[in-house]
Amino acid sequence: MTPLEDLLRRRLETAGSLTLEIRARPGARATRLVGEMADGSLKMDVAAAPEDGKANVELARFLAALFGANVELLSGQTSRLKRVRVSAV
Repeated sequence: MTPLEDLLRRRLETAGSLTLEIRARPGARATRLVGEMADGSLKMDVAAAPEDGKANVELARFLAALFGANVELLSGQTSRLKRVRVSAV
């Protein structure tokens, strides 16, 4: 686990839920959290094509597995900039 992932996990444990701004890069070799952008959004590689919602499903699957939490896509269904809510189970 990276330091950023650890920090986000601790925030989730404390708050119970997080709303994250994510800049997704679909079509990558692997799904991973790359880092934090200057504007505070998170940069993510997503190993799925940006068609028929496949990248959104993969992004949500990865975050749910990473945090052991429920993930809801709030906005950005067809955009690279997404807003998601991660809620502790």
